[in-house]
Amino acid sequence: MISKVKIAIIGCGNLGASIANGLLKRDDFDPKNLTLTKRHVESLSDFAALGVNIHSDNLSAAANADIIILGVKPYNVSPILNEIKLSLNPKNQIIISLATGISLAEMYQVIDPTSITFRAMPNIAADIQESVTCICSQNADADQIKLISELFDGIGFTIPIDESLMEAATVLGACGIAYVLRFMRAMIQGGIQIGFDSVTASKIVNQTVKGAAELMIQKNMHPEAAIDKVTTPKGCTIVGLNEMEHQGFSSALVRGVIASYEKIAKN
Repeated sequence: MISKVKIAIIGCGNLGASIANGLLKRDDFDPKNLTLTKRHVESLSDFAALGVNIHSDNLSAAANADIIILGVKPYNVSPILNEIKLSLNPKNQIIISLATGISLAEMYQVIDPTSITFRAMPNIAADIQESVTCICSQNADADQIKLISELFDGIGFTIPIDESLMEAATVLGACGIAYVLRFMRAMIQGGIQIGFDSVTASKIVNQTVKGAAELMIQKNMHPEAAIDKVTTPKGCTIVGLNEMEHQGFSSALVRGVIASYEKIAKN
């Protein structure tokens, strides 16, 4: 069980903090089992107040953890692995990288090839335990995959995928939350233009987007099936949708997804 496991998040930035917040909201998780490292630890003082171990010593954090989560930028993965590799136990520790575009093969250029490794891509909704996290692994057995799935299920839900799809998962799940937020911002701006104050417009848009997502999840519907229920003949909804399509709404979203994917692929 994940509640019995010692976890270190090395390089605890925004995503690492989201995972930490999600873990701490679990009823069965002891803050003493969580260690966070960062060069400037002052920004982690809120976690320290909750009983989390906070320091800047990556080597010590890795040596005392069962699960090591690398929350650093892609260009820092190899240097961090080089820094901590002498303290790693390939048989008993699990290493998870959150870095975009860094393959498991690249990690094995630094660490023992028998090490148990994962790549994981959650999103910032981990803060409220609503992330989707795609994972892939190498050298992990079924129990270890179950353990890591449980870890990320605690901050949302987990989908195991092939490593070849990890970059696509990054775009759809992690970048994707920003796409949705930008859409919501535009909806709020439109609401203000047609008469609402910003607070009321935000409340309406937030609940509308939440309701749309829950409708898809609970009814297991295709979006078009739900759209058909709203678009009555000669109604205002179809007029708005058609105008958006004339302005390239769907095309712009698809092109944005592809542009983000190509950016990762080029790097």
